[in-house]
Amino acid sequence: MNQPYEPLRLHVPEPTGRPGCKTDFTYLRLTDAGLVRKPTIDVEPADTADLAKGLIRVLDDQGQALGPWAEGVPVEILRKGMRAMLKTRIFDNRMVVAQRQKKMSFYMQSLGEEAIGSAQALALNIDDMCFPTYRQQSILMARDVPLVDLICQLLSNERDPLKGASCRSCIR
Repeated sequence: MNQPYEPLRLHVPEPTGRPGCKTDFTYLRLTDAGLVRKPTIDVEPADTADLAKGLIRVLDDQGQALGPWAEGVPVEILRKGMRAMLKTRIFDNRMVVAQRQKKMSFYMQSLGEEAIGSAQALALNIDDMCFPTYRQQSILMARDVPLVDLICQLLSNERDPLKGASCRSCIR
């Protein structure tokens, strides 16, 4: 017995904001800062599934660090991490535009992964090595590498310390 199917429909949701307009974020379900549980270090991965689907909020609206995720971490470090993440997001936006304008041949943005590098850089000592794959911008931001140096390397200009040879030397 054949069941008739409903005709196909196309639904294009209305965006919550447009460029130049204030965006409405009331649809987001945010927990209050400091309320999300922090599992023990030896927990089974399956027991953290709920954490992967939510937002772990540490700083409240006044910039105060709250809850188990903030224990032992000075507020200055948390703020430095937030600044590094925001700076990475802005840097990424500008470098993607430059790449699309053919000002550089390759750029891998780290959209959505800013916290990984920022946290890694801030948790380690300044002379510890980090081993990122491509998306190292937030590590460099957290370690206060000058933006001019980063851009010169991406553009492979005369101020590039590697003189554009980083990839070519690997091929030899």
